[in-house]
Amino acid sequence: MTSNQDITEGQTLLIDKDLKWTSFDVVKKLRNLLKIRKIGHAGTLDPLATGLLILCTGKMTKKINNYMDLEKEYTGTMVLGKTTPSVDLETEFDSEKSIDGITESDILKTAEKFRGTLKQEPPIYSAIRIKGERLYNKARRGEKVEIKSRDVIAHEFEITEVSLPEVSFRLVCSKGFYVRSLVRDFGNILNTGAYMSALRRVRIGTFSVEDAKTIEELQKTLQPPE
Repeated sequence: MTSNQDITEGQTLLIDKDLKWTSFDVVKKLRNLLKIRKIGHAGTLDPLATGLLILCTGKMTKKINNYMDLEKEYTGTMVLGKTTPSVDLETEFDSEKSIDGITESDILKTAEKFRGTLKQEPPIYSAIRIKGERLYNKARRGEKVEIKSRDVIAHEFEITEVSLPEVSFRLVCSKGFYVRSLVRDFGNILNTGAYMSALRRVRIGTFSVEDAKTIEELQKTLQPPE
């Protein structure tokens, strides 16, 4: 069993985040479950993404920035021919285009454009703060916001399966990379549009989701309170 005292003093916890949970939902749940205040996550994971979330407690919160700087690995699926404002299924479809004529060769050639250093504009439905407010709040009010592009790195990007309109992929990327931006830009290059239907973070640095626990599994390993 995991010692509650050890967690309070400081530990790194690997959590396999469930679908529809926000990263803060996980922090809040564990704060209540573990009865501690000093806890934080090392890198946001979108509500409609699953997979590895690193949390630090106690004295280990000093290492959060170190973990945030590590490269990330994802697997995911995009769907060609439709778009949403959020580039995932959080919002309703707002356009549809034919994918007739799009071949697997077209998709593989497009993938070559998403390797190395990229200039990327974050999606408006993101947790970035502008003038102290999260972008997704501005997006939900319909506000138009100028978003500055940033340099990010796709160390590896490969198409793992093509079953149109679905295209599955694997990505290894730097800190600050928005996978939804890649999907948006991928669809724009093909002139079909695209949205992300699934995303899973499988690795952060040397930490693997295979070693992570769901919140329910973690709860079972905790020592009962005395």
